[in-house]
Amino acid sequence: MLFAIFCTDRPGRAQVRLDNRPAHVAFLKAAGDTVKLAGPTTTEDGGAMTGSLIVAEFDDLAAAQAWAATDPYAQAGLFESVVIRPWKQVLPAA
Repeated sequence: MLFAIFCTDRPGRAQVRLDNRPAHVAFLKAAGDTVKLAGPTTTEDGGAMTGSLIVAEFDDLAAAQAWAATDPYAQAGLFESVVIRPWKQVLPAA
């Protein structure tokens, strides 16, 4: 089952994001085909990162939550909130 993981950064934590970015990217890459897409959300002008969006495949919500909790960004206290919802891909057709 696919899950959309919406993460919102705590205000004033840009340096935490920058410091932990290499570990975060390695974490995503290590997940292999589990991660279908991932990237930062940004300010309207695209000048600053404000959070993350990840779509990944897990057996259930508990597995998605457990995996998200081990993200280096989460462990560094970057996120103000993390919302995980089941997601159904419509386009492009899977």
